[in-house]
Amino acid sequence: MFSFCFVVFSVKMNSTAGECNHVKRGFFTSRAKKSCKKGRVKRGSMCFICDIRRHYLCSFMRKHSTLLLFLLVSLLGKAQTEAVKDSLVKLLDIAKDDSSKVRLYIELGNQYEVDDLQTAGKYYLLAEDLSKRLHYKRGIIKFISNYTYLLNVRGDFDSSLLLNKQSIQLSTEISDNLLLAKSLANTGNVFQYSNDYDSAVFYYEMAVKLFEQLDDKTMIAYIGDALQNAYQQLNQNDKALQYGKEAVRILRGAGDTNGLGQALLNTANSYQSLGYADSALTCYNEALTISHQLNHKRLESASLLGIGNIHLHRYEADSMKPYYEKALVLSRQMEDPDGESTALRGLALHYLLKKNFTGAKENITNALTIADSLDLRHEKVKNMKVLASILYGLYDVIAAEKCLDSASVIENQLAGDEVQRKTLVIEKRFETEKKEAQIKLQQAQIKQKNTLNYLLGAFAISAIVIGILGYRSHQHKQKLQQAKIEELEKEKQLAAVEAVLKGEEQERSRLAKDLHDGLGGMLSGIKHSLNTMKGNLIMTPDNALGFERSIDMLDSSIKEMRRVAHNMMPEALVKFGLDTALRDFCNDINQSGALQVNYQSIGLENAVIEQTTSITIYRIIQELLNNVMKHASAKSALVQVSKTNSDISITVEDDGKGFDTAILKSTKGLGWSNLRSRIDYLKGRMDVQSAPGNGTSVLIELKA
Repeated sequence: MFSFCFVVFSVKMNSTAGECNHVKRGFFTSRAKKSCKKGRVKRGSMCFICDIRRHYLCSFMRKHSTLLLFLLVSLLGKAQTEAVKDSLVKLLDIAKDDSSKVRLYIELGNQYEVDDLQTAGKYYLLAEDLSKRLHYKRGIIKFISNYTYLLNVRGDFDSSLLLNKQSIQLSTEISDNLLLAKSLANTGNVFQYSNDYDSAVFYYEMAVKLFEQLDDKTMIAYIGDALQNAYQQLNQNDKALQYGKEAVRILRGAGDTNGLGQALLNTANSYQSLGYADSALTCYNEALTISHQLNHKRLESASLLGIGNIHLHRYEADSMKPYYEKALVLSRQMEDPDGESTALRGLALHYLLKKNFTGAKENITNALTIADSLDLRHEKVKNMKVLASILYGLYDVIAAEKCLDSASVIENQLAGDEVQRKTLVIEKRFETEKKEAQIKLQQAQIKQKNTLNYLLGAFAISAIVIGILGYRSHQHKQKLQQAKIEELEKEKQLAAVEAVLKGEEQERSRLAKDLHDGLGGMLSGIKHSLNTMKGNLIMTPDNALGFERSIDMLDSSIKEMRRVAHNMMPEALVKFGLDTALRDFCNDINQSGALQVNYQSIGLENAVIEQTTSITIYRIIQELLNNVMKHASAKSALVQVSKTNSDISITVEDDGKGFDTAILKSTKGLGWSNLRSRIDYLKGRMDVQSAPGNGTSVLIELKA
């Protein structure tokens, strides 16, 4: 069977023609630490049939330069140009030390991964250093997902595992389930590279659960395919097939042709392990069709070997030959010695079935030459067993037995290596757990110290805050007390003003009545007596003229007395209200010819306003118009009074000579002082707009 192994990586890993994809993906065991010039590695022992699934281990992976995307592709990546590297370096020179620069370091590392792993590692480490200085946890996770690829290539799985577990912890701290799922999958990959398939399954299963929560069907399929491979290695082929079929279903529905080809190849292996040759053949044929569509040589070679293997087990010698021949050609084109050795062994078995011992021996000898040159001991064992079968066919029993003895010696060595490997895995797992326990203990100690520091800091801060709050509370109380004192003083002043105004109005009312009833009555009586005397006196014309003038002067005095009394307490204000009193007052000014006043009222006609307020408003407008007539040299004025709910607005404008409003701040005139007092009494505000040559506008807003 042929295993097309899936690997989850968040880093960009583009294979080049000169690199063996087995090393690129890290699918080699601890037995395979010695690699050849092309990066080819040794594989564990297995029968010829099972060998095929170890041949094709190339799931190509890419990563995005700014986000940790788990993109899985199997096509060969294109080498990045020097121009791209130069442009990134220029950007790096002007970049600030922030998260964007971290991404630049990562992208530069991606570019150098193809041909200079050491430089790629340098940029990844720079990304880590900057991320730690910025406390940029996502940057650290990006570093880990990239740098662990380099560690996997070098076979430093212990360091890779520790970093990936750190990535899991960081992803948990920032509560990012997507990054956590990817970190878990990457950790599963490291365990699979180390042939610790039980642990790989554990982490893959956790990653699948998170991707199910995120409803990421594609990633579920890819990890399912990885689980299929892990379960195959654990000889749990039923579970392997279950995950494989589900991966095929999802990828077929998503239209992911490349991923579908990989899953079909692994699923064919699972079918074949369970003895379902027809189903396996169907999957191999579909994978072969996809490889032609994608021009995917490695997928094509793997599919051809798988189909040839099925025909071999059916003893269909003629049917198997063309598949092995095509696979042999492709393996040589791709410089793939594993595939070449497998194809040669298949052709040797073809000739063995056809009893063409010469052709069989020639092909298996070539396969042995490849295995010897690369020290591929598992390949050598399988090839030697086939050679022994050929020698038996040639009746060279002694040579055949010697060949089997040699194979047995190598198998015993491999078995010992396997035991040693498993022992090392257990020891490494123990050491890893010990390191993790130490790290957790250190973290707990650090956390305890930090907690103590936080508590002390919190206590100090609390003391400072309490002191500040106490000081501010004291200041606030003082301000409230001062405000209360000022309010009481203002109320006292307003009460005094109110008393003065009421006393003033009462005195004005008394004087107006005294003038009207007392002096007014006396003058009227004098006028009546003089008119009576006029009829009884005989006067010269001059005396009669003087007498008439005296009566006219008496009439003028009576009118002036009535005018003064009226100004002191307008009779219309008391009888008919504010609106009528103001209208009469403005009409009187108009009739006098001193000023043309346009009076307008809004909402005052039927308004009920308290008498003290009405008198105060009347005096305010009276004072303003008196000022216009005395100082403004105006021809016309506008008086507008409006009432809305409990608000009264007064506007008095004139077209006079205007003045600089700054003088109001320093004026000490009695009229202006009385005006301000009345406005303050009614808790109103006044706005004066004026400028020399532009007239004056006074706006007063009061509460009725």
